[in-house]
Amino acid sequence: MEFFLDTANLDEIRAATQQGLVDGVTTNPTLLAREGGEWRYQAKRICEEVDGPVSLEVVGLTAAEMEREAEDLIGFGDNVVIKLPMTGEGLVVCKALTAKNIKTNVTLVFSAMQALLAAKAGATYVSPFVGRLDGLSQDGMQLIEQIRTIYDNYGFPTKILIASVRNPLHVLDGALIGADVATIPFSVIKQLVHHPMTDKGLEAFLKDWEAFAR
Repeated sequence: MEFFLDTANLDEIRAATQQGLVDGVTTNPTLLAREGGEWRYQAKRICEEVDGPVSLEVVGLTAAEMEREAEDLIGFGDNVVIKLPMTGEGLVVCKALTAKNIKTNVTLVFSAMQALLAAKAGATYVSPFVGRLDGLSQDGMQLIEQIRTIYDNYGFPTKILIASVRNPLHVLDGALIGADVATIPFSVIKQLVHHPMTDKGLEAFLKDWEAFAR
């Protein structure tokens, strides 16, 4: 499974990269706005910092608006992936960009049928929001299972990118199901590293070593 970092913060990107945990980055307007400053400058710096794919999201609602934004965003770097909404207009743009060999990430996916439509439009990635479904007392991971089955049934190359990850179990369950990517907030990345038994074991080893070394 590939790990994308869900952030627009350069310090978080650098810290996770040092641990070998960044295969790519996903951003959205909310994350970029949270960093303050000029968003275009921040987006370009992220593209320069990251070796893998960087999802940059359009904000237009019509196909014409989205296509104009996409043409601008792809100039930020060769690793840019255009993030499009799961709407009829978004699918039009997805198909058009795919025909130009421009990578796309169809976001705000909440059903297996939406994921099927995105794959048929040629999406590079599809982003089902598991955490938001869980928040509605629905089973986000059941959606991942359904998408995996559909894609495998028909050989769609579209990659399943688990989004709205809220805890380490989302990452674990997604990996067991066979999702291709999880886009993970830095706070959850830090949780993945830790286990109380690891901390307890390390403490015991150090205590024994100090006693031996005296």
